[in-house]
Formats: sequence, structure tokens, C-alpha cells
Amino acid sequence: EIFTVSTPVYVCVPTGWRVKSHPVPQAHFLHGPYPATHFGPKACILPNPTSVMHIQDPASQRLTWNKPPVNVLVIRKIRDESLVEPFKELCHFLVEEKGMLVFVERRVVADVSLTTDETFATIRKQLCTFREGYDDISHCIDLIICLGGDGTLLYASSLFQGSVPPVMAFHLGSLGFLTPFKFESYKTEVAKVFEGNAAITLRSRLKVKVHEAGNITLQMQVLNEVVVDRGPSSYLSNVDLYLDGRLITSVQGDGVIVSTPTGSTAYAAAAGASMIHPNVPAIMVTPICPHSLSFRPIVVPAGVELMITLSPDARNTCWVSFDGRKRQEISHGDCIKITTSCYPVPSICCHDLVYDWFESLAQCLHWNVRKKQARLADDVSDSSDTEN
Repeated sequence: EIFTVSTPVYVCVPTGWRVKSHPVPQAHFLHGPYPATHFGPKACILPNPTSVMHIQDPASQRLTWNKPPVNVLVIRKIRDESLVEPFKELCHFLVEEKGMLVFVERRVVADVSLTTDETFATIRKQLCTFREGYDDISHCIDLIICLGGDGTLLYASSLFQGSVPPVMAFHLGSLGFLTPFKFESYKTEVAKVFEGNAAITLRSRLKVKVHEAGNITLQMQVLNEVVVDRGPSSYLSNVDLYLDGRLITSVQGDGVIVSTPTGSTAYAAAAGASMIHPNVPAIMVTPICPHSLSFRPIVVPAGVELMITLSPDARNTCWVSFDGRKRQEISHGDCIKITTSCYPVPSICCHDLVYDWFESLAQCLHWNVRKKQARLADDVSDSSDTEN
């Protein structure tokens, strides 16, 4: 149930896990019918065998293990005492019952509620610790388990600037748009993932480079969005937006958001953008309070490169942040280059990638919730024939 189009490839499958295509009785596609590659009697798409994008039936997008997983990274929301007990339960289950090697951040293990708990001492000694920004664990983790809200998944993404292991996220935070699993059944759900054949959503990321004085000063992968805003200045931000090297518009307002489909339900949604399913290959550009009545949010193909610079006549600098982190100032002569990364975040689904998304829209954002209209009684005529 796969067809190919001569289009740039956007997804790199990491080592250690792979997306397995299972045959389904009736093929159906979210991306429409099989695309023709010949147009009329003489025109066709230029053949390019080295750049092919596979568009897969979502029903067959499932995870399988090349080798049994051994190393598990557990990410817990910091400064939330309600997560201490779930964290201890999960670590005990992974270490004692499943024989896994569990990695946790050092500041998590240093929590007073854990260091003073004698019943957890044996497990704590077997945990492998690391420090963000100092220890590179990107090549030794087989599976990531998040306990908390959506921020834990964003944090997990930031730890892996290349290939990302599969992520299983439990809803123990405030929103939970990206965390489909309930912790009450964690043993059953984790065991299913270890067995393989789990549905996954490949959440695309943005590859971002910040250039200052001709040099790349920052390069990172972003899961939700890149936000360029006016910072503390009282003036409008005034930035130029380029697409594949061509100026397409100038943004005059509070700023602009460049987001992934996953980020379309975050800041972009608050700024008036449409919500896009994470499987759609696209980049969203959403203005923040533009001083224009006609500046609507736009969606561009995933393969393009966007560049943002200060306009020559801008009265002030602007500021940029990446998934809400690493905020820094952008001056004249600097630029931000953004395109789709080939390293997505493989997010494990609780049910499937279509149902989970619509369920999160309903549960977290109360999408299209209204009181149902009552039906008419059988003996009531059509409203157009009824006098007021």
C-alpha cells in the first residue's frame, strides 16, 4: 500500500527501529489517489531516483523492533510531587520485572523525595543518570517513556538532535495533547510496545539554523514552532520572509510563527491558524497580531526553505525562541533559516494516528463542542411554512 512520487525525501528511518508496512484489506489514502507522473502526451515529472518520498497508508504505519529494546529513557516532569509515585512504580516495573537498563536525568534522581525513600534505594542505585548539555545519550536509547504533559515530549525531542527513538507518553500533566496513554494501565501498554506492532505517528520537526555575521551560531531540531517576536520593544516587529530565496512578504505586527503540523495546535492555534494532522507534510506560517486586515495564515510544502531577516527599515531588533527555549536576539544582518528535518519524532499511538488526534482535539480543546439541536416533532411542519 505504498506509492512513490519524485519528490524530495523528508523522513530518515533511524537504526534500531523501523516503520513496518502491514497489508490491509482495502487500501485508502489520506493524500488522495495515485498521482500521475505523465501529463498529456509529452510532459512528465523529471525522473530522480535518489529523491523519493513514500506516502503510506496510515493504517499500515506501525512500529517493529529489529532487536529487543534494552535501554529505556524515562522523562519525568520536574517539580511535580504527584509524579513521584508513578515514577517509582514505572522504574520498579522496568528494572525488576522487565530487566531494562533505565536512564534518567540526574536532577530527577536527586529529588529529596527519592533520596530519602529507603524502599526505592535499591532501584535508584541501578539507574543510569545523565546531565543535559553534558552527556550524549542519543546513540544508546531504544525507547523513551514520558511522564507528565506535552512539555515532557518537547523536552525529549530537544535531547535528540538527530535520530529519535520511539516515544511513549503518559498523560500526567495539565493538557496532554501529545500524551495519549493513561498511566492506570501502564504495565499492559508498555508490554505491548515491547512486543512491537504498535501504531506510530511520525511527527515532523523543523531544522533551524541561526546565522550571525555569516556564521552559523545555532542549529537545532524543533518539534512545535519557531517564534519570532518584537520582544520588549514597543515598536512593531518588521521582518522579511523569504521562501527558497525569494521575498514573499514582510511581517509587520507582533511577530510570526513558523510551525510543524504538531505545533499547529499550540501557539499557532491561539494566533488563528488551522489545525493540521501531524501526518501531513507541511510547514505553517502564522502572523502574530499583524497590522493588516488581509494577512491570513498560510501552509507551504514541507520541502521548502524559509528565511527570516530583519527588514532594512526595521526600527528595532527582534527575538526568536525554539519550542519556547533558547530565546535570543536577532539583529540587522542576522537570519534564521528553517526547513523540514529528516528526523521526525516517532510518537507511539494509544489507538491509531487518526483516532488519537481527533480524540485529543475533543478532550483537550473541546473542538466543535456545542449543545445538540433538538429534532422536530413528527407533526411539526417545515420551518419555512410556519408563521412567526
